[in-house]
Amino acid sequence: MVCAEAVKRMGLPSTNVVACTLPCFGTSSRTKSNAIIVAEQVGAEVRVIDIGESVYKHFDDIGHAHDDYSIAFENAQARERTQVLMDIANKVNGLDVGTEDLSEFVDGWCTYNGDHMSMYGVNAGVPKTLVRHLVHYEADIAATPALKEVLLDILDTPVSPELLPAKDNGEIAQRTEDLVGPYELHDFYLYYVLRFGFGPAKIFRLARAAFAGREEYPDAVLYKWLRNFYWRFFAQQFKRSCLPDGPKIGTL
Repeated sequence: MVCAEAVKRMGLPSTNVVACTLPCFGTSSRTKSNAIIVAEQVGAEVRVIDIGESVYKHFDDIGHAHDDYSIAFENAQARERTQVLMDIANKVNGLDVGTEDLSEFVDGWCTYNGDHMSMYGVNAGVPKTLVRHLVHYEADIAATPALKEVLLDILDTPVSPELLPAKDNGEIAQRTEDLVGPYELHDFYLYYVLRFGFGPAKIFRLARAAFAGREEYPDAVLYKWLRNFYWRFFAQQFKRSCLPDGPKIGTL
C-alpha cells in the first residue's frame, strides 16, 4: 500500500507495483487470499509464485530431509523468497521493497539474507505496533468496503512468519508473539531503550506502572519478556550491521 501511494504521487500507473505472494509449506489460505485481495484493490500487478518445488530441490541439493522442520527448513523458504523478489526486481528494472519493520530488526525476527534483506526497507523505522495502527487507519479511510474488510481481517490474523506446516485444522502453526512476547510490551521496552537509553531496572519499573491492573501482565511476565527482549537485542546485532537503506520515521 505504501508502494501504491508512492506511484500514485509520482503520476505513474498502479500496475508499476508488482505485488508478489510466494506461498510455501506454512502459508495459510487466509493470508494468501488476503495478500491477493489487497494487491488487487490497490490496482497492483499480482503474481502468485509457489516456491515449494524450488525449496524441496534446494533441500535435496544440500541433503536436508523434507520432514526435518529445523531452522534450515524455515530459513530456506525466506531466502528463496528474497532471491525470487530480487530477480523479479532486476527483470522489471524495479526495487525489491522490504517488509521488515523496526521491531523485527531490533529482535532479529527475520532471516539473515532472507526477509532481512531488500533493496529498500520502507518499514525500517516503524515499530510493529505502529504498523498495526497504520493498517487500522487505512481500513478506516479505505476507498472500498472490500479493502476495509480485508485490512481488518489482516489485523485479526495472528502475527506469524508461516514457515512451518499448518496444523491439521488449517490453523497457523507459528505465532510470533509466543516467542518474542506481546508486541505492546516489546515496543514499550523498545521505545525506552532507543529513545531514552534507560537501563533494564528503570524500564521494568516503568512497565509495572504502565501495565498496572492488566491481569495478563504480572511482574513475572513483564520480567520474562524484558529479559527476552534484551537477549534478542544483543544476540541479533549482526543483522542490524548490514541493513538496506530505509527512511527514519518519528523520533526513534
